[in-house]
Amino acid sequence: MKIVLDTNVVVSGLLQAQGNPAQVLALVLSGAIQICHDKRILAEYAEVLARPRFKFDPKRVREVLNKIETDGLAVDAAGESNLNLPDPDDEPFLAVALAASADFLVTGNLADYPPDKRRGCAVVSPAAFMTERQRTAGR
Repeated sequence: MKIVLDTNVVVSGLLQAQGNPAQVLALVLSGAIQICHDKRILAEYAEVLARPRFKFDPKRVREVLNKIETDGLAVDAAGESNLNLPDPDDEPFLAVALAASADFLVTGNLADYPPDKRRGCAVVSPAAFMTERQRTAGR
């Protein structure tokens, strides 16, 4: 299974060891599911996770980012443009999801990806992703 993680899920997953974002991030870090990314996404993860207000351990951040970059799937999403999302900073996430034919784009803010802009991409919350994963794992 291939997914794209919005930065807010990575942040939430690192802030709280319990909960759906943490479970999704743990699946990625364990290699149970493959995360798709490009250099823009990796740069945003690094910038946001380095913000002082989060007080993340820099060593832990490096470990997480290295694991995502090394084990994840690097995607060339240059062909996906004119996505016209409300916030242009969210466009790399949808572009990578579309270019990779990802199964899901997982985000804590569904409003960032209006249904009429998704171009067929399944955009779900961490809770909905975990529910779907449990449902399909039971088959």
